[in-house]
Amino acid sequence: MDPVIVVGAGPVGLSLALALARLGVPSVVLDETPGQEETRPARTAVLRPDTAAFVGRLGCADALESAGTRWTAWRIMRRRRLVERVAFAPRTPDDAAGPAPASPVHLPQHALTRALRAALAREKLAEVVTGSRLADLEQDEHGISAHTRGPNGTWWRGSYLIGCDGPRSTVRKLLDIRFPGRTAVERHAVAALRCELPWPGEALLHRSPPRQGGGPGSEVSARPLADGLWRLDWLLPPGRELVTPDALVARIRDSLAGWSGTSPAEPGTGSTGTGPAGDGNRWHGPGRLVPPYELLDTGVHTVHHRLARHWRQGRAFLAGDAAHLLGALGTQGLDEGLRDAENLAWKLGLAWHHGASELLLDSYQAERRGAVAARLRAADQALPLLRDGRSVRWRTVLPGAARGRSTLLTDGHLGRGPLGAPPVYARTPLAPPAGAADGPLVETVAGAPVVDVAVTASDGSVVRLHDRLGQGLLVLLVAPGTTVWDRRHWQSAGLMPRLTSAVAALPMSAELLVTESYPGAAAHTVLLVRPDGHLVTALAGVRPEEMTACAEAVRGGAHGRGAGAARRAGSEGAPVRPAGAGGPAGAGGPAGPGTSGTPGAAPEIGRSDSSDVLDSSDASGASGASGASGASGASGASDGAERGGSGEGTTGADGATDAGGATGAGGATGARWAAEGRNGGAEGGGTTGSAGTAGAPSPVDPVGTSMLHSESD
Repeated sequence: MDPVIVVGAGPVGLSLALALARLGVPSVVLDETPGQEETRPARTAVLRPDTAAFVGRLGCADALESAGTRWTAWRIMRRRRLVERVAFAPRTPDDAAGPAPASPVHLPQHALTRALRAALAREKLAEVVTGSRLADLEQDEHGISAHTRGPNGTWWRGSYLIGCDGPRSTVRKLLDIRFPGRTAVERHAVAALRCELPWPGEALLHRSPPRQGGGPGSEVSARPLADGLWRLDWLLPPGRELVTPDALVARIRDSLAGWSGTSPAEPGTGSTGTGPAGDGNRWHGPGRLVPPYELLDTGVHTVHHRLARHWRQGRAFLAGDAAHLLGALGTQGLDEGLRDAENLAWKLGLAWHHGASELLLDSYQAERRGAVAARLRAADQALPLLRDGRSVRWRTVLPGAARGRSTLLTDGHLGRGPLGAPPVYARTPLAPPAGAADGPLVETVAGAPVVDVAVTASDGSVVRLHDRLGQGLLVLLVAPGTTVWDRRHWQSAGLMPRLTSAVAALPMSAELLVTESYPGAAAHTVLLVRPDGHLVTALAGVRPEEMTACAEAVRGGAHGRGAGAARRAGSEGAPVRPAGAGGPAGAGGPAGPGTSGTPGAAPEIGRSDSSDVLDSSDASGASGASGASGASGASGASDGAERGGSGEGTTGADGATDAGGATGAGGATGARWAAEGRNGGAEGGGTTGSAGTAGAPSPVDPVGTSMLHSESD
């Protein structure tokens, strides 16, 4: 069977290829870049515990520990007052899940991408082909063909294709899938610097800082990185304000001086430090000292909210920034992209090895698009209150509780609540049939991520439950007292022989694990867990018929004929087979000889599925120093509309930050949209022009409501 084609070599595309390789599925990654990740300290990623664990299982755990940092606490200040402080659980090897939450992992995105590339280079079942720019797609009932352009342009034949090629996705355009949403929801100025702050290891969100006007909309965050680095973000006011080098340096100095406390009595006696222009340690205003700092990188990024109409078309899928853009209020687009990859990988693994029903393949869109739409909806509902300061009853914004502004912001930044918590697939089409489960026997509801408890594997090793995810179905027996007995005794006693037989008879591969306890579960409870860590159901005791029915539901019921094949013994062979330079392979025919790879250039904005500095996504408008030079706002309306959605070359005049980015100066499309009252104009270079404005949008349901968008209907 042909390999899976992954278009795009950002974190999402690389993670998907790695996850497929772990499942024995060959893949080829078409990378339109030369394969060299640019070093950008200000372009960072914040991984929640579940997505960090997923990346760690792919072979990048060491890189997360060496290049990333885990915060000791999160604090929110308003003016000069500490509003909230959340302490994170200590990092100890045997630390069980306690009341303190786990810290996210914060690391430069280039370090994450390089670690994923290195892990993929060790895989026999995957190959990254650089300089391969997608030009065309053709699919039939037996597979899909992708044509790459360049001197060595060729056709690649695959079983499935996934577009992980960023907000300006070529795959999405070739499939003619619309990408509606909101332009310029938020803008942030960003700086990466080395300095010492008063709260080492703790992340800070400072609302209404007094040295920056103290207005209701002003906000700055400081998040630690490894090696004494910090990333600082300033929320910019709505409009077309240009962030010049001098303005950015002033923001840095204001923030550092405000956090450093009161200086000794006589200003003007401080020594010169290593900041810009040699003034990183000068007095700043009456009684304030700017501590020494070294400025390493800067940028300005724009957050957009968009959601593709469809995430699957035949054998082609969308994932990451190609499918969705989000990032306001601390939400992380890369987190959602990695969840896309984890959700889709095990389903494609079943399809490639054993064939798959349409229901299983369609469940990817149903689950993931629904989860991202809920996240966008929550952010759109909270934005007017948090950014405009309107006097609105909290229950009308986020029903269920009267929540403070700081609590909502904490939720978004730390991955809690509707703005950031891992999704619950409560309405998944893969749910067990009625009557196949007793009901909520455990604290985890069906469709929610399972708790990472300690488990005993069949070989007697004690590991964490999340460490066993990704390969197949997990069957977890709650059996108190197993750790005090020798494994040779309890494996052949009580329920174990019958449960072992029931697991072996399941219609998909499964692993049997045993745990001392699980939150809310009684002894002899059996939990069925999907490969991506979401609970299928909990059963009271060993019930083979119900277990079989649940496993059938997880794999989508009856499998389609001819959609897959049995696991091939020779799957370690060459994973990449071009379909021949003359055109796509015939329907179902063998792949012909061909040359791999075609050199080609790609817009920098779409070359990786980022989160953070572009923190929500690559739509954040990669700062010009990363190579995304903005053209003038007078570029053509046809392509300019979508580029407005991706925020390309956002800063323009930020000379120290953006090399060559030019702000769109009154582009025709933006002017027309402004005249029509549409929120379409973006400040991005070569985009819709400057007539549109940023700012807090009105609440919108991304699923049930037709969102404003910059692609034609």
